[in-house]
Amino acid sequence: MAEEKITEKAIKQMDSLFEAFSIIAEDTHVYICDMRYNYSRWSKTLVETFGLESEYMYDAGHVWAEHVHPDDREAYNKGIDALFTGETTEHDMQYRARRADGEYDICTCRGIIINDMEGKTLYFGGAIRNHSQGSLIDTLTGLRNQYGFFADLKSYIMNKTPIHIAMGGIRKLTEVNEVYGYQAGNQILQRFGRYLQDHVRNKSGVYRLDGSRFALISTEQNEEMFDYQYDKIREALRKGINIDGSNIILETSAGMIHLEDFNVDYQTVYSCLTYAYQQSKVKNNGDLVIFRNSLNDDNRKSLEKFHAIRASITHGFEGFYLVYQPVVDSNTEKLLGVEALLRWKNDNYGVIPPDLFIPFLEQDPLFPQLGEWIIETALSDTKKLLEYVPEAVVNINLSYSQMEKISFTDTVWEKLRKAGFSPKNLCLEVTERCRLLDMELLRNVIVTLKAGGIRVALDDFGTGFSSLGLLKNLPFDTIKIDKSFVMNIEKDEREKQLLRNFTDIAGVFGAYVCVEGIETPGMRDIIREYGIHSFQGYYYSKPITIDELLEKVKTGSYCFARDEK
Repeated sequence: MAEEKITEKAIKQMDSLFEAFSIIAEDTHVYICDMRYNYSRWSKTLVETFGLESEYMYDAGHVWAEHVHPDDREAYNKGIDALFTGETTEHDMQYRARRADGEYDICTCRGIIINDMEGKTLYFGGAIRNHSQGSLIDTLTGLRNQYGFFADLKSYIMNKTPIHIAMGGIRKLTEVNEVYGYQAGNQILQRFGRYLQDHVRNKSGVYRLDGSRFALISTEQNEEMFDYQYDKIREALRKGINIDGSNIILETSAGMIHLEDFNVDYQTVYSCLTYAYQQSKVKNNGDLVIFRNSLNDDNRKSLEKFHAIRASITHGFEGFYLVYQPVVDSNTEKLLGVEALLRWKNDNYGVIPPDLFIPFLEQDPLFPQLGEWIIETALSDTKKLLEYVPEAVVNINLSYSQMEKISFTDTVWEKLRKAGFSPKNLCLEVTERCRLLDMELLRNVIVTLKAGGIRVALDDFGTGFSSLGLLKNLPFDTIKIDKSFVMNIEKDEREKQLLRNFTDIAGVFGAYVCVEGIETPGMRDIIREYGIHSFQGYYYSKPITIDELLEKVKTGSYCFARDEK
């Protein structure tokens, strides 16, 4: 293996060969090595994705070896050594390679030795295909696709380039497909993509993500410019797009984020951007929603904090823990069960309640892993409670991103089996956000859970527009009335009437009612008159650790056990 410094002429010759390989690369990452100097040029995208030192490298084979998964490295090194010793003239193998963010992608590497007319080895060249990326071009619109978007986003972050990123999508495209056919829907996506290209391509990169969602990345435009352009887009689509003689009027949703904090990874940015987009879609009637990465009370930026929370999932759920709040019988005030509540804490940020990070994490592909950890931990903890209160039920909150997984119910059964936990002691709570799921899918999940003996509750009943529809269409065992409806019930007659209406509705559908937020004996006494099944709130206990819970249960020192003293 030669050690002399490569000449400028040799580099130019290698670059020419690299460009030739690149023309026919087709969604792979090209590399060329001048074997005389063991000097290589590698694809810029590959260098950025995997965090290599440069496009030009000496001894690149062994530099790359440090990125190959330890379990695959021995086979990889043998293959490279065989090339340099002349034992083989071809390279074809698959292995896992570590990206710049520490995750591994499956790659296939193919290459050949190039000899001169006399058989002397000159070059080793080939391409690496990253199977986690696939093509970077969307075949329908011709735009860069989601993989291209992520590749460019990672590049901006790595180079610390301030950017504005927007995500926009066509609302209710499914209904358009049902009425006009999928061909019409595809034409709309093509027209929309072309419109974006024609109006912003000189100032922004344009991407087709998935479904009806598109994205823009700009180093030039600011919030005001994006807002102005978005208004123009909405105005154009509201006039309608003519497809085969039909004028189809369309509505959109959009979210935006400004990135100038580079202590985060691309997945964190994407999750926050998706959150802003969902807020536009669900709560803001399609108006542009801007994710504010502003400083808060503890002088920490939202993106930085969310990045730390997200990273905890990939590091053994470090910082996450569960606390438990008792649920008591409304008449006897004896313990019926507990609700498991998630918390996160570390030295830099203190304790962060879930309301501040769950809405973001629900957009993240890592969230189902956290959901499994919550179920597993709650079952393990509360199994100890069953030794003292055998009929106790643990309530665990679910996210729609967990329930949309095909394997979700199988995962629940497996967790129960491993923990040796009876389904009758488990209640899974869903919230109104589950309306984002297909109703038939949601029904199938709930029916399957109930058929196995698990109870299902509708949490935060009444806080959204879809609560009644969910209760009507899905077989819930319990509805939980949010504390916001009873905070002033001691002096507000309207809250009393509202609670009466809620209990009547629950009775129609054969569901129990649990009221959250009980904080005073006066609230308890009033609410008890409405035929409520159970109570939960600070009057009985704040959320506490499992050890604190067990100690109070063993000693009978809870206030709700006072009738036994």
